[in-house]
Amino acid sequence: MIDDVLQDVNQNMQAAIESLKKEYGAIRTGRATTALLDGVIVDYHGAQTQLKQLASLSVPESRLIVVQPWDKSIVGEVEKSIQRSNLGLNPVSDGKVIRIPVPPLTEERRRELVKVVKKAAEEHRVSIRNARRDGNDFLKQLEKEKEISEDDNRRGQEKIQKLTDQSIKDLDEVAAQKEKEVMED
Repeated sequence: MIDDVLQDVNQNMQAAIESLKKEYGAIRTGRATTALLDGVIVDYHGAQTQLKQLASLSVPESRLIVVQPWDKSIVGEVEKSIQRSNLGLNPVSDGKVIRIPVPPLTEERRRELVKVVKKAAEEHRVSIRNARRDGNDFLKQLEKEKEISEDDNRRGQEKIQKLTDQSIKDLDEVAAQKEKEVMED
């Protein structure tokens, strides 16, 4: 019974860390990455479709993303969607392939992005703490219903706290790595 609660709490905490990693993928660093374009939506014959479902994306150089739409008739629409995405990128098209140079970030922009990184990390720390609270509440409920003993409840809460400490440590490492990426050229 307690193991099920611990497993559930651990899954929720790991989900928060994975969510943070995914969110960080969309935060621009000085380097080109296809993850920058994950949020780009293209109007493909009336259907809102993710860019990665309509084209092959590659990074041949550290400051260049290449988008090659499978359907050549949508090159213009893809280009417009990238411009509208507020990523600060200016795509260049030759009619078949779209090249997106990723300009280096200014020092001011880097500082702004570090603030975004820290804010996202704090939001996900709160998610981890919420998972801890939910797990502890569930254990208290089980004790109240006489399904587990007071000692089992205390041991379970100690294990949940250890999971929380480890998850926050992992999350902080992910955040520190992203800050480092944002600050380096």
